[in-house]
Amino acid sequence: MTPAALADLVRSSAVAVLSERGLDHSVLPETVTIERPRNPEHGDYATNVAMQVAKRVGLKPRELAEALAKALSDADEVAAAEVAGPGFLNLRLAADAQGAQVRQALEAGAAYGTGDALAGTKINLEFVSANPTGPLHLGATRWAAVGDALGRVLSAQGAEVTREYYFNDAGAQIDRFVNSLIAAAKGEPAPEDGYAGGYITDIAAEVIRQEPSALSMPDDERAETFRRIGVQLMFDEIKSSLHAFGTDFDVFFHEDSLHASGAVRHAVERLKEQGNLYESDGAWWMRTTDQGDDKDRVVIKSDGDPAYIAGDIAYLMNKRERGFDLCIYMLGADHHGYIGRLKATAVALGEDPAVVEILIGQMVNLVSDGKPVRMSKRAGTVITMEDLVDAVGVDAARYELNRYSVDSTIDIDLDLLRKHSNENPVYYVQYAHARLASLQRNAAELGLSADTDADLSLLTHPREGDLIRTIGEYPTVLRKAAELREPHRVARYLESLASAYHKFYDAARVLPQGDEDATPLTFARLELCKAAQQVFANGLGLLGVSAPERM
Repeated sequence: MTPAALADLVRSSAVAVLSERGLDHSVLPETVTIERPRNPEHGDYATNVAMQVAKRVGLKPRELAEALAKALSDADEVAAAEVAGPGFLNLRLAADAQGAQVRQALEAGAAYGTGDALAGTKINLEFVSANPTGPLHLGATRWAAVGDALGRVLSAQGAEVTREYYFNDAGAQIDRFVNSLIAAAKGEPAPEDGYAGGYITDIAAEVIRQEPSALSMPDDERAETFRRIGVQLMFDEIKSSLHAFGTDFDVFFHEDSLHASGAVRHAVERLKEQGNLYESDGAWWMRTTDQGDDKDRVVIKSDGDPAYIAGDIAYLMNKRERGFDLCIYMLGADHHGYIGRLKATAVALGEDPAVVEILIGQMVNLVSDGKPVRMSKRAGTVITMEDLVDAVGVDAARYELNRYSVDSTIDIDLDLLRKHSNENPVYYVQYAHARLASLQRNAAELGLSADTDADLSLLTHPREGDLIRTIGEYPTVLRKAAELREPHRVARYLESLASAYHKFYDAARVLPQGDEDATPLTFARLELCKAAQQVFANGLGLLGVSAPERM
């Protein structure tokens, strides 16, 4: 029995108890809170529902808890229900109910933990979207890991997710990139406001290889040649790095297309017609302060050119026209101002601001030998995705970046992530899966095949109970991770599952030794181990991390 199923049982029992007394059961929460007590001696689960609602119906909390305990004790799934303190209710599951949780995980297989909370919701998830002016830095690498994992988590709750990369191929940064390439091709230093690093030299050389006469072209033609070839080369490299990192996109949306197609002009005219822009000092403004921005923003500058936010307006309009119910933007630490700006854009377009969600990610730092790592071998001034992957590998990088809430700055200890020990979180989790795979291989060598009819009610050891209840928490963890847009909950859960499994393995022998015969308990424990292995594979898959069978 999962915590969610137990919550439903507690609520239905509470409805019955209150109805028998002629009391209003509408005071009950839609979802009853079920938690695991810190002290296992208090039971498998606990709920405070009696304390939440008793006073609203004129009862003492303990009085309601005792009535509810009696009702629940009559349920087949509950072995015992006891009242504690002023009205807490501690519950112990029947052995059959615990075993049913194992069976459920096994029968669901790769689908175990998935749900339909977001079924029918069409989500545009935009992340990374780094300018094609250099290799992906650590901030973009964090979004590549977290954004991809979030997309998987949302999909696991039934959402239709489109992963989108907004390709910033317009603006002053591209001009500086092009000027840097031209300088490198000429053998000159990078412009004062330009880009430096080995990658600039490499790309400039490739432009010349493809267009040998590029440097002798007139200035405008030369700049356009370096722009056309150089930006594409850089973006191809970014795509290749992302793919190698396990992150692929459904859509690469070009910012320049919004201007070339007239979408920006159309969006601005629409807002003017609706009275959602105002004119001041020869420019057109949007009241972004109404949505928490620190100042109103210029949409059309006094010279008639669109400001950057004009593209944002057209882009959101485009997303909504494509039928997305929810547009999630994953932005860097220096983009807090975009929260009010994008919310205001939605309102100006006549949308509910809730159609826009903005996640702000904080900085990532690398540490080695106790000291910050600051210089890249190739990019020169920043640490890149390539640097991190070279140092620890894709799995360790993705897992570590997904272990923390995105609103926290993180320090990645490269020395720790290289260790093959339980101190290394990704190793700890992957080793648990590999250990389970090894167990199944050893069982096969002993001629012990799966027994889908194993008596799972025999799983009564305390460590078995801990492992079963941890397995049972996975659907709730996954639902919460999707609801709060927090894939780090999956990583932390996997670590708790690994802890529960290692403790179980150390306390409860699974396979017979020597001349011992397999017993019904042997087969029950093998089924429990298969269920745990399945959950590890499912959770690691959501993080885009491999589940190795050998380590």
